[in-house]
Amino acid sequence: MLRKVVGVQRRGLSYKSNITANIKEKMGRGLHRQHAHPLNTVKVMIEQYFEDRFKANDIENQFKFIDDMDPYVTTKQCFDELLVPADHVSRSLSDTFYKDENTVLRTHTSAHQQELMKKGFRCFLATGDCYRRDEIDSTHYPVFHQMEGVRIMGKDVSSEEVMVDLKDTLQGLVAHLFGSAETRWVDAYFPFTEPSLELEVYFREDWLEVLGCGQIQSQILVEAGYEGEKGWAFGIGLERLAMALFRIPDIRLFWSRDKRFLDQFEAGKVVEFKEFSKYPLCYKDISFWEPESFHENDFFAAVRDNAGDLAERVYSIDRFKHPKTGKTSSCFRVEYRSMERSLTNKEIDEIQDKLRSFLKNEGYELR
Repeated sequence: MLRKVVGVQRRGLSYKSNITANIKEKMGRGLHRQHAHPLNTVKVMIEQYFEDRFKANDIENQFKFIDDMDPYVTTKQCFDELLVPADHVSRSLSDTFYKDENTVLRTHTSAHQQELMKKGFRCFLATGDCYRRDEIDSTHYPVFHQMEGVRIMGKDVSSEEVMVDLKDTLQGLVAHLFGSAETRWVDAYFPFTEPSLELEVYFREDWLEVLGCGQIQSQILVEAGYEGEKGWAFGIGLERLAMALFRIPDIRLFWSRDKRFLDQFEAGKVVEFKEFSKYPLCYKDISFWEPESFHENDFFAAVRDNAGDLAERVYSIDRFKHPKTGKTSSCFRVEYRSMERSLTNKEIDEIQDKLRSFLKNEGYELR
């Protein structure tokens, strides 16, 4: 919990890692490299598009594909090299998994941008598993897969030419994935690109945010050894694409080892997921006085650590401040459901008791 491990954020104080067993057991699964897995299929489709689009270029300006990078990176790689402000929320223990004061599980594949550019890669796609402490629902998971794309175009190009090339390339990618769907550009902010944009696609009667992108900040290029050159970068989430293309309703399914899920897919093919079961939902409420420096992500992490993937959704149903003591009370609802079997009341009660004991030991005052 944040209040117990502030040493990560303030040098000289005591430190304790916030990477739990629940997160460690996901490391090394490599879903993006698993043959016929939906995430691998999407990855390969994107790589194929970039290979075909730039194959006429000289070798130096053809895209290279990297997908086996160590998920542990330095805070310099994850934040400083990308010009993330020192007080940005993404650096906090409530958002990021810290191994030690200077080492984190990457929160985005952008963390490898300078590393790869310094190795001489001018055009590349870098794919890997990323980690963030986040809310619990059908579209959020503490481990997800992202692809970083970079193209350094050279010195004799204008910023306008860079943005034209970026937009043309990424609109072509969306057409490759979604067909003739309508798209729109939205102004955005990322510290490592300027200007920055997001690309959305109108798919199945809704606007879907597909990716973020922009022209790489000149300071980043200078530090990587490309002074005077210009280029662009983008980041794209594989889960979001796969959930839309394959109609997968719950992000937890990507981690399933159930053959009823895995056997539905073939390498290189986009097929609509067919739900093989819908087991009943069970919910439990838990109330407590918020501890000092409370953050919802800390509570969500406690639920995941104790319930694993049986926690389908967690959300606040009540919150109030006591007029006399000034303490704040929160009540959260935890919805439990397995995607593979029915849960028993006894099983849920045991998980809930385990969660309550865990919170109590962490300093929560339960109600």
